[in-house]
Amino acid sequence: MTQRAGTVEQNLSPASAQHRYQVRPRDLPLSCPMPGMYLWNSHPKVFLPIEETGEAKCPYCGAQYHLGDEGA
Repeated sequence: MTQRAGTVEQNLSPASAQHRYQVRPRDLPLSCPMPGMYLWNSHPKVFLPIEETGEAKCPYCGAQYHLGDEGA
């Protein structure tokens, strides 16, 4: 049996569980929900332009993303 993304056996985070997320340059391109989040109870995937200002807000769930340094 092949594994599917978002199965109970995987160690994923609930989508939109927080309201503010710190992301790193290696997380780009940024999408909400992010990889590593369960998708079954979330909104459609949307890509967020964070590169220019360093901040972005999801139009679906209101999650705010802040782009930090790679070392942060």
